[in-house]
Formats: sequence, C-alpha cells, structure tokens
Amino acid sequence: MNTPQHPNLHSSKLRNELWLSLLVLGVLAVLPAFVQSNYWLGVLIVSMYFAIIASGWNLLAGYAGQFSLAPAAFAMLGGYSTALFAYHLQAPLWIGLPMAAIIPGLVGLVLGRIVLRLSGAYLALTTLSFAEILRLVIYNSIEFTRGDQGLTVPSLLDDRVAYYYLFLVALALVVGLIYWLLRRPMGRFLQAIRDDEIGAASRGVDVLRYKTLAFLISCAICGFAGGLYGTFARLVSPELGLIAQTGLVIAMVVIGGMGTLVGPLIGALLVYTASEVLRDVGNIQMIVFAFLVIVFARYFREGLWGLLRRSMLRRALAHRKEA
Repeated sequence: MNTPQHPNLHSSKLRNELWLSLLVLGVLAVLPAFVQSNYWLGVLIVSMYFAIIASGWNLLAGYAGQFSLAPAAFAMLGGYSTALFAYHLQAPLWIGLPMAAIIPGLVGLVLGRIVLRLSGAYLALTTLSFAEILRLVIYNSIEFTRGDQGLTVPSLLDDRVAYYYLFLVALALVVGLIYWLLRRPMGRFLQAIRDDEIGAASRGVDVLRYKTLAFLISCAICGFAGGLYGTFARLVSPELGLIAQTGLVIAMVVIGGMGTLVGPLIGALLVYTASEVLRDVGNIQMIVFAFLVIVFARYFREGLWGLLRRSMLRRALAHRKEA
C-alpha cells in the first residue's frame, strides 16, 4: 500500500521534530530554577495545559485533516468527569482522573461515528454545535453541575512546583504517545487521508475507521488535560468550554506549526505567555492572535517551526556552497 511520503523521509522528519520537542521539554524542566514567582509558574502550568490540548487537536486537524471546533468542550467534559465523580460519589482522584480521558474518549467515539462522514465546513459546524450544546447543558443542569458556579475538585498536590512537573510529565507522555502513533502505519494513513481522502480510500485505507480513531484519541487527550487542570485550579466551570478557548488552541497550533510534533508546544508556550503580558495592556490578546492566525494561515502555513526549519536548511545549503 502506498503512503504519502517515503517511509525514511517521514521517519527522519518525525525524529527531528521529536528531538526539538525534547529540547523544549528540557528547557521547561529547568525553568523552575529561574522562575521564583508563583504567578509565572502558574502561567507556565496553564501553558502546558494548553500544549496538551493543542497537541491532541493537532493530531486530528493537523495530521488527519479533520477540523473539529470542540477541543475546549472535550477538555471541559474531562474536567467535569473528574469533578462529578469526586462531588457526587466521593471517588478518589485515581478513579476520577482516568475517567477524564475515558468519558471524553467514548463520547468522541460516538460523535465521531456520526460526524466524520462530513467534511470541511459541515464537520466544523457540527462539532461547534455539539460543543455549545454540551456547554449549555452543563450550564443549565444546576442541581447536578451547580451551573455557572462550577464544581470544586480535590487537589492532587499541594506544592505548585510539584504540579509544574506533573504537567510536564503529562505533556511529555502525550508527545511520546503521538510520536509513537505517527511512527505506526496509522500515522501515514492519517496523513494520506488528510492529503487525498478519496485516493487513500481507493488504496485500501479504512478512512472512517482511522478518522474515528484519531477523533477518539484527540478527545481523550483533551479530556485528560481538562481533568488535570481541574485538580490544579480546584474548580471546573462552563467557561472551560467557551469557543474563545477553542480559538486560543487553534491560534497556538497555527502559529506554532500545524501538522508538526513540536509546533503545538512552541505555539502554546508563546501564545499563552504573550496573552498574559497583553492582558495588562487592555485585554487585546484575542485581536492580536486572530490577526496573527490570518497572517500565518496566508503567508506562513508551516508556522514558526516551518520558518525555523527553512532558515536552518538555507544555512546548511550556504555552508555546503562555501565548502
């Protein structure tokens, strides 16, 4: 069965992106030695929360070409899964946290079987409708979810630095999982579906099966991020599922580099940190990021990682000519 890239080229590109991802994670690992402020440690923790969601969404949109507008809604569902188990059943977090991945994954499986026969704007609108319905159901189910007051969630750890490293380990595991999936035939099938769905189907790829698998895994990753965030913030509310949160995730992936392993990490760290800085100058961050998304989507579709890679290639070629 043919694949969209030569396997060696595909593996080499992935390996390079993995090394750069490990470099980013390594930099994050030493940052607490220099960042003493609890506020900025919190900003970095939330940046890693968004990096996990962005990586999950990138698997679906960047590698499989399925443009869902519900990553924040699945993160919210994961957060509420953990919170509801703790609030109504007094279940410990070792039960509640796995539920944050399992329940969104199962919902994603069912939803994916329904909506993944659609594509383009129809798929985006369907997932956006689902996200809004889910958020409004949670918002209005006051007796069960406490509505806009939100639900309290037990804390997993007491120390902020310990939480920092917990999120770092979770992010590393998600990057490792996605790398492992992309090294399998599934990774090449997803990219074949993204590049030419009809061509992939004509060559024997079970298109609906692989799109559904990507949707399930993406939803489970987003849900797990939401569950972990709930234990950090000690509260989950319908605001986690706002469309603005999804817009932020999309901006992170597009600016960092869509369809790359390292792009969502770079994008999430830069965009969320910048959003905190811009908050002090008039809450204009969404305007700035929306403008940047337009610029990157129009002129730099490979994002910051693509610009960096092209710059390195040009330098390597210049050195060869000089030699």
